[in-house]
Amino acid sequence: MISSINYHLLIINYKKVAKRTTNRPQKKLTFIDIIKGNFLNRDEIKIHYKYFLLLFILMMAMIYSNHLVNKKIKIVNTLKEETEEYKSRNAYAQSKLIKVKMESELGKEVARDSLMTLENHPHKLLIKLDSTDAKAK
Repeated sequence: MISSINYHLLIINYKKVAKRTTNRPQKKLTFIDIIKGNFLNRDEIKIHYKYFLLLFILMMAMIYSNHLVNKKIKIVNTLKEETEEYKSRNAYAQSKLIKVKMESELGKEVARDSLMTLENHPHKLLIKLDSTDAKAK
């Protein structure tokens, strides 16, 4: 004869097995159920919750890594803008340097030809012709 404790344990184990193996007809999953999140209450989800938790963690990791990539892209774009600005500054400085070198070379050429810079600016001479003088010639 089975003792009453063993009998109760058998019944409890049988109920656990019966819960697992009973196939209740499940309602068909609709789009509205997915939007509301009702699909999370289904038995299949409860059995495989570890996989869904893993998927959730992987999706969060993907979102975070995408966020980091976007930050790096912004940094790279600002650095590109700065390099363009520095390149334009460099081109401007080089053009000024070339002008200064040309002026110094011109000064050397003038000194070789023994030309001096003027201390007084030249005067403009205006010559007016009278109408009588023009007719006489």
